[in-house]
This record gives sequence, structure tokens and C-alpha cells, in this order.
Amino acid sequence: MVDVHRKGSSPPEAIEQGRTLPARALDFWFDYTCPFAYLAETQAPALAARMGVPLTHQPLLLGGVFKAVGAPQNLFASRSPARSAHDASDLARWAKRFGVELRTPPGHPLRSVEALRATLATENDPAVISGFFRAYWVDGRPISSPEVIADVVARAGHDAASVLAKIETAEIKDALRERTEAGVALGIFGVPAFVVDGAHLYWGQDRLAFVEGVRPPLTPAGSAATSSSGGGGTEASPRAPAPRAPSATARVLEVFWDFSSPFAYLGALQVAAVAARTGAEVRWHPILLGGLFRSLGGPEVPLATFSDAKQRYTLVDLQRWAAYWRLPFRFPSRFPTRSLKALRLYLALPEERRARYREATFRACWADDRDITDETVLVDCAGGDAVARDALSRAGGDDVKAALRASTEGAAARGVFGVPTFVVDGELYWGQDRLALVEEALGAR
Repeated sequence: MVDVHRKGSSPPEAIEQGRTLPARALDFWFDYTCPFAYLAETQAPALAARMGVPLTHQPLLLGGVFKAVGAPQNLFASRSPARSAHDASDLARWAKRFGVELRTPPGHPLRSVEALRATLATENDPAVISGFFRAYWVDGRPISSPEVIADVVARAGHDAASVLAKIETAEIKDALRERTEAGVALGIFGVPAFVVDGAHLYWGQDRLAFVEGVRPPLTPAGSAATSSSGGGGTEASPRAPAPRAPSATARVLEVFWDFSSPFAYLGALQVAAVAARTGAEVRWHPILLGGLFRSLGGPEVPLATFSDAKQRYTLVDLQRWAAYWRLPFRFPSRFPTRSLKALRLYLALPEERRARYREATFRACWADDRDITDETVLVDCAGGDAVARDALSRAGGDDVKAALRASTEGAAARGVFGVPTFVVDGELYWGQDRLALVEEALGAR
């Protein structure tokens, strides 16, 4: 992590507009049933120390949040097998990155309401909170049982009998309900959630750099470098590794993408910098995202299925990522984005013309709000010359259609369920927010 507060250094610059540096307060909202909340809890004290602010723990009942926003009570059970497999791998990667033990207990999710009440009864003692998280995610103990509650609070120095009596009182029950309602009022739709200065909401253990709020320095490649030191998926490195050219033994980075996704736009424009730092060979796989969703039985526009709170947060999150990577971003006036014609033109172009066209089309859609169903726009993105026009004339051919269909079907067969998806050594990494993990995998030998 860059020490932007060291004596004689330039004043830190906030990643996003509206943030004041240094921050004044940091609230950490959690429920014990979320593994990512457990991971975030292991990092939160050090994060608060770097920010120079007190850390306030805010327990809430995740089931109450889900009920309020209309989400399924068991999110893991509602996901596709491919998504569930990825999430299990992703969880293990983050635990390794943070250097913590993590084992999912039998019967997860287990009841947590009594443990949350006990947390409030001990005035949110950090030792109690760490104890319950460890009991659940390391030892696999039922934290709703009186025996486990008594053990956890006693180890933290509290009178177990007194705490067990308090958790049955109306005062503690009302306090948990009120905390949950307060979290929902802040826009919280899941945990872990961090709220900075009572106003800025961040969701996930992978947004710690956003919580800290300091804009990273530019690297020689013109984008923020990722650090392998742990502490969050978006941390900046003080200096980027020297670019490395692919060699005969270079690691392969596969990228599955579609122009229709803003996350694919943000992630795809970072791939060149990742390849330069790692010497990876990049293989691009265009797919029709709507076709992939249909084959998996999911909604064609997942964003439309999000709760209002999650939709609002997602739009803010996109702006943060764009600011972090210093990319222009404007949500298009035409959404959902129809990308079929643009993808076919990509495949019809000569290989040496595709990279320029891919970036130009992404920018046309997600930065300039141009209509990428318009053939004039597409030809312009492809170079505007005879080669571009000839490729457009061939884009509707059976061979091009078959190539896109095969690429999409091949992605589904390999476990891809969304974009961008990155593959290193057969391991899938979904999302532009997993590029730090991708880069670490490429750097491993």
C-alpha cells in the first residue's frame, strides 16, 4: 500500500467525487452468516488504522435485510451450479489472499440471531465479534446454541450468564431490529458493508481500496497497478513491474467478453496493462451474453432483477471503477445494449484489426453513448476504410454466425456464466474486480 500520508508527500487525492480525505468515521456492517463478512472483519481493523479513523461495528440481521429488499433468503442456493462453483473457488482465493482460515460449516447458513443479540449485549466488543466469526467460519460451531455463546463471550471477558439473560430481553431484540432497519435505510442490501462518514456505502471485502478512498498513482501503462500484498482487490502498488513480452513459455490469459457489459468494458481495457506486467499471452473470446444467459436459464438482463438498492449501488460502483482506472464512463441511453452485429463484425475483421476495433467499440458504447447497432458507427470503430466495410459485408455470413455461436457455447461448457470472465490455467475469475487475483495467478510459477 502506498503511504500517501507520509511527511512531505503530496496531499492524497480522493478516488471519487464527494469524498473528503481524511475520513472521519468508518462503520462496518455485518452478519456472522456471510463468509465474505468474516473475511472483511479480519481486514477491517488495519483498514481503519490506515485511514486514521475509529472502527464502529454494526451488527444486523441479514435475513431481515433480504426480506426488506426482496432478495432470496439463501442467495447461494438460488445460484446456478457454475456460479456456485466459481463462488466457492473465489472464497478460497480471498481467504488465501488475506492469510486466514476458512471452512464452511455443515448446514450453512446457520442461525445467527442469538449471536448477534449477544454482540449487542456486550456493546459490540471486537473480541466477541472475532470470537463468533471464528466459531462459525473456522470451528464450524452452531453460534445460536447457549453453550457456544457462553464460551465465546466468556473468552472475551464477559459474564456468560448475564449475556444469555440479556439476549432474551425486549431491549436487545428491539435494538437488533432497529440496527437492521437503519442499515436498510442506508441502502445496505448485503454484507459486508462499509459506510464512510455516514454517507458513502461500499459492499464487499473486495472494495477496501475504495473504502480507503485514495486514488492510486498512474503506472507506466497508464492504469492503476494491483498489489499482491493482500488487503483488498483494488490496492495500488507504488511502482508497476517492468513490461514483459510474451515468451514461448508465457502463461495464457483467456478473456470472455461481450460489448453489452459495462463491467466487460472496464475490465477489457485493463488487460493490456496486466499482460504487459506479467508477460502473459492473451486470447480473446467474444460471446453473445444474452445467448449465454438463455442457455443457462437465467434472466437476459440481470441488472433488472436487482433490488432498487442494489441497482443504485451498482451504478455508483461502476463510476468508482471508472474513476479508479481513469476511464471515461457514461451509462448509455440505449440499454440493454444489443451487441450481436458488433460481435459479428469483430469476428469478420482481420486478426490484426480486432484489438483497435474492440477498444473503439467499447468506448463508443460505454463512454460516448454511441449506438453500436448502427452500421455507420461500427464501420467507424473498425477504421472507416475499405477493409472495415468489406468485413461488415461478411459479418452476416453463416461462417461468422457459426463462429460466434460456437464461442458462446464453448464458454458455457467451460463454466462461464457472465462477463468479463478471465481464465488462467483452467481457473475461472469472474468480474473486472478480480483482476488483482488474475494478475497474481499469472505471476505465480
